[in-house]
Amino acid sequence: MQLLPLAPGRLRQGSPRHLPSCSPALLLLVLGGCLGVFGVAAGTRRPNVVLLLTDDQDEVLGGMYVPSALCCPSRASILTGKYPHNHHVVNNTLEGNCSSKSWQKIQEPNTFPAILRSMCGYQTFFAGKYLNEYGAPDAGGLEHVPLGWSYWYALEKNSKYYNYTLSINGKPRKHGENYSVDYLTDVLANVSLDFLDYKSNFEPFFMMIATPAPHSPWTAAPQYQKAFQNVFAPRNKNFNIHGTNKHWLIRQAKTPMTNSSIQFLDNAFRKRWQTLLSVDDLVEKLVKRLEFTGELNNTYIFYTSDNGYHTGQFSLPIDKRQLYEFDIKVPLLVRGPGIKPNQTSKMLVANIDLGPTILDIAGYDLNKTQMDGMSFLPILRGASNLTWRSDVLVEYQGEGRNVTDPTCPSLSPGVSQCFPDCVCEDAYNNTYACVRTMSALWNLQYCEFDDQEVFVEVYNLTADPDQITNIAKSIDPELLGKMNYRLMMLQSCSGPTCRTPGVFDPRYRFDPRLMFSNRGSVRTRRFSKHLL
Repeated sequence: MQLLPLAPGRLRQGSPRHLPSCSPALLLLVLGGCLGVFGVAAGTRRPNVVLLLTDDQDEVLGGMYVPSALCCPSRASILTGKYPHNHHVVNNTLEGNCSSKSWQKIQEPNTFPAILRSMCGYQTFFAGKYLNEYGAPDAGGLEHVPLGWSYWYALEKNSKYYNYTLSINGKPRKHGENYSVDYLTDVLANVSLDFLDYKSNFEPFFMMIATPAPHSPWTAAPQYQKAFQNVFAPRNKNFNIHGTNKHWLIRQAKTPMTNSSIQFLDNAFRKRWQTLLSVDDLVEKLVKRLEFTGELNNTYIFYTSDNGYHTGQFSLPIDKRQLYEFDIKVPLLVRGPGIKPNQTSKMLVANIDLGPTILDIAGYDLNKTQMDGMSFLPILRGASNLTWRSDVLVEYQGEGRNVTDPTCPSLSPGVSQCFPDCVCEDAYNNTYACVRTMSALWNLQYCEFDDQEVFVEVYNLTADPDQITNIAKSIDPELLGKMNYRLMMLQSCSGPTCRTPGVFDPRYRFDPRLMFSNRGSVRTRRFSKHLL
């Protein structure tokens, strides 16, 4: 997690450059349903919060983990503060609960923006991509405005830059392909600035701005389409190598990649950077407007993404969905009151912590929520001797139908996201769960697949940060068993039981009852039986 503001200059991968810091003194006072976090000056209201969310931006600077390496489940985790097995959004389809009527009825009333609005009196503003199936006719269409939002400018379905439709407080507005009035990242910047100009000055505000960049189709603004011509995808140690001793989906990738595949992914990488230049402009305009209106010193700004991305790692051309660091780790930059500049924290933070942290900033009693995450506001304020977690859960349910992909007839039915050279990025049994552990002595990832192979992957990221060598067959069996028990417990956790000490925490105590904490029964996981 990055707490340092970047100096103005050339855009770095994953880095907005306009996040200045300040550190006014703070006091706590009681106000209505929330504890108001006030500045020293009399009459200063509770802090404002801005959450900037990009789409498919991999981590470079140091960041946080996502509980699922796919857009809709990850965004649902941000909004609810819950792991996917608790909010039940498992993929990007209506059938997978992505913006379904069930999601709208059960989860939306309990999102952190809904709590900010109803319990803490915040003005709440949303602009950009919400969930991948938002606006679907079978789930209320664009007329549906989720509970808790005062101002709503939401994109219909998935990321686009031109030729899209927005829901403006429940009314559709179509946009074309004229850059000056339709380029989505700039449109989001403009409506955000309008909100800052016309909002009430008597209530604190929360803004969530979710850009399409750097998601495909990677359409850069005209002035940036020639940027980064000499930039190529990183040739790190796991680039264009065979995924030996990994899950079959990784092993099926063709190594070495063809020259055309490498040219394609290099071009995609370059275009992704180009689209982020408009995000950088958005951040700069937003920060300058907050400064001009006198709001900046009382505003927290969070910058992050929904999931990571890979470009050629283990010979997989481009996508997300996999269990490796490049897909599950995203940027996290924060500035705001009480945060000292130029710090980096190595604490293990996940996106399920964003909601609790923002509610904590607003002064809401987190014990009243059902969230799995925890507030990292004490970390932001530099608290010492802080007791913190040592592991997080990552879970993903593979997407694929019982039909043969026409681009890849040689592989069995169930694969999806296939490229013309028959390299597939997903399959129905690319279904896995992982414990990602970081402690004083261990930097470990333990994963199990729900497939007929009964496959396990384990990585020691201290010795092998590129996750090349699967040590599942050589690691101490006793340690393997402990990680298996921990994974079972986390997959059935809910609320406080998701925050119990991990196996490498000195406070850890094995308690089999924790594996039955979610509605009284452990989840069915045939792929764990060989380790019990």
